[in-house]
Amino acid sequence: MRDSDRARPAGRAAARDLFERVRLRYFRLSPGARRLVHVAVLACAAGAALGLGWHPVTAFTGALLLLAFAVLTLRFPRAAATVAVVAVWLTATALLDGRFPESWIPLGLMLLALPAAGAAHLISWVPPWLTTLAALAGGGLIALVLVLAGFSTAVVLWGAYGAAAAVLVHRLLQARRVRAELTAGERPVRVRVREGGQPAPGSGDRSAPPPISVEEALGELDAMVGLGPVKEQVRSIAASIEASRLRREAGYATEPPMRHFVFVGPPGTGKTSVARTVAKIFYAFGLLETPYVVEAQRADLVGEFLGATAIKTNELIDRALGGVLFIDEAYSLINSGDGQPDRFGSEAVQTLLKRAEDDRDRLIVILAGYEKEMASFLSSNPGLSSRFATRVRFPGYTAAELVRITELLQLRRGDRTVEEARPALLARFEDLHRRGLVDELGNARFVRSLVEAAAQARDVRVVGAGGSPSTEELVTVTGPDLTKAFDELTARYQDYQAVPTLEEALADLDRMAGLEPVKRQVHAIAAQLRMARMRQERGLPTPPQMRHFVFTGPPGTGKTTVARILGRIFAALGLLVRPDVVEAQRADLVGQHLGATAIKTNELIDRALGGVLFIDEAYSLVNSGYAGGDAFGAEAVQTLLKRAEDDRDRLVVVLAGYEREMDAFLATNPGLASRFNQRVRFPSYTPAELTGIAELLAGRSGDRFDEAARHDLADVFTWVCEDGLIDGLGNGRFARSLYERAAMRRDVRLAASEGAASAAELTTITSADVRAAVDELAGR
Repeated sequence: MRDSDRARPAGRAAARDLFERVRLRYFRLSPGARRLVHVAVLACAAGAALGLGWHPVTAFTGALLLLAFAVLTLRFPRAAATVAVVAVWLTATALLDGRFPESWIPLGLMLLALPAAGAAHLISWVPPWLTTLAALAGGGLIALVLVLAGFSTAVVLWGAYGAAAAVLVHRLLQARRVRAELTAGERPVRVRVREGGQPAPGSGDRSAPPPISVEEALGELDAMVGLGPVKEQVRSIAASIEASRLRREAGYATEPPMRHFVFVGPPGTGKTSVARTVAKIFYAFGLLETPYVVEAQRADLVGEFLGATAIKTNELIDRALGGVLFIDEAYSLINSGDGQPDRFGSEAVQTLLKRAEDDRDRLIVILAGYEKEMASFLSSNPGLSSRFATRVRFPGYTAAELVRITELLQLRRGDRTVEEARPALLARFEDLHRRGLVDELGNARFVRSLVEAAAQARDVRVVGAGGSPSTEELVTVTGPDLTKAFDELTARYQDYQAVPTLEEALADLDRMAGLEPVKRQVHAIAAQLRMARMRQERGLPTPPQMRHFVFTGPPGTGKTTVARILGRIFAALGLLVRPDVVEAQRADLVGQHLGATAIKTNELIDRALGGVLFIDEAYSLVNSGYAGGDAFGAEAVQTLLKRAEDDRDRLVVVLAGYEREMDAFLATNPGLASRFNQRVRFPSYTPAELTGIAELLAGRSGDRFDEAARHDLADVFTWVCEDGLIDGLGNGRFARSLYERAAMRRDVRLAASEGAASAAELTTITSADVRAAVDELAGR
């Protein structure tokens, strides 16, 4: 709405100005400050009640209701007005109860308020509170006439409800006429720029843009699914513009509140749609000449030779003057992929910066793209950071929001999903979130593709069934249709479908030699995770599940192998994207100087996201031998703790090492003990288990030990275990070394005989081979 359109009586203008000032100051407070104000108001009300001798519960309830109404008025003035109308109506009808003590008329008229108010808020383009007032007034007037005429209670109530319905229908027809008038010519709001900066055919005549109010523009924003932080930030921008207008009308000199924006976030999160809303808001305030958005990418700004880029960029900006220029994937303007400076992109950026400053009163430029790439792009030129200072972050959609978007897109197509398929669809979207694929798939863009693919699967199914399908069958999407479409769209992502089964992972665990306490504990962990997943799928409350572990025990006891199996268990249950394990030690996390450690640790964690991060000898991160403390290790631990909490749905961290050293390490930081509270203890192997490991390793290589060699193995393992040497020798690693050395001594023996060895001799390890291997390992 233009300034010239805002002529109002002085009293009404003053009241509105005062309300907008209060509203602006309220929303400039942080959410925490607002809550403190609410608590302070309630505390003052309670204190006043005690001082005046009022009943404290009554006073507190009244203050709470008034506070709730005040907050509603500040957030949604129209809704608050409707509540006020309904409150007056309920009060008036309650007074009638004394005049008609034995009649249902007062109660029936009271109940009329709820459907009337609800229907009024479903009718856009006209004030809902006025619609509610008109409907209730019409129903009340007809009821009064029928009561005076002596009609029965049923006739009076039917007449009142019918009159209210007639008023609502009349308001609906009014709203359609208003919408038709306001949206006439709205089709060309989006002007897609093609090569050479020319608008797309059929873009319409931009000489007569439609009238748009701020409320209508913000209404379009509120109708979008999700994006709560974005909506709040855009509303704050609108409030700032309104405050600037009020200051100007009060006689204060103010600069036009024009600004350029950076929209950052994953694809498919509504950046283009919000850009159109921003254009309409600035247009409604009279700051832009048109509400049109010109969309562009690198190809629309960069020419084929130096000099041509400036011409092409200027032509594009000339077309966008008076409106908004939206440049998607703006970081592509600086293409440094070949290691050479991008002179064409730099020319486009310099031209854009100059015009963004020279024409800031007639143009808004919005740069959009991924957050990380946009941060690098903005830092490439100081002018970018200073001129594009307002950053709007777009979060990815939640699983519930993706389901809602699916329903809206199907509604626009005239389709619908059977009710039984919706929980399965929600579970599918939650699975995408757990696997970290939502942003990669494109959020709402993936949903659009899913809706189209599901409709195609439905059509194939219905037509393939033969016969004459009913209208219901032609528009109804079933669970199998969604499953087929979902699998087709996600099949191209590596490892999405090919994940290990829980049974396979646990079978590999059971095949390991020994470790019975570890096996029982991992089986219990798998059962707990599986039950939590079932509770979640059925909508039952689910407590937070363990995600990070401490493996303690001597070396060579299978900690790394069990970590891999644990990754397969989490992947099989859909709690991780892949079963991969990234192994690390202190050197992989700690950098050369302070600051570099956090970067190095974050890069390592980014590489492990979606799988398991296994840190062996984790206590080496805190080196107590340094005078003054280990600042580098402490920085790595703090970074690890933060990421372990922030990415707990996408990462499993396993810290491993000796038990005593791990106890001391966990005691150095309270956050370690609280986040890594699931401990798995690995015992040393027994002589029988070590013999089994050696025979298992030999069997995998096609070898075997003869009877005498098995007795020698048992004797050697019994000796090192009874003398307490096995932990120092590395448990299972010692068994592996002994087998490999014995196999090597056999090969040397057979090669020295220069005779033709049989197949049995080539695969049999003898007692002499084992004894020679022991002597070699002992250094004899």
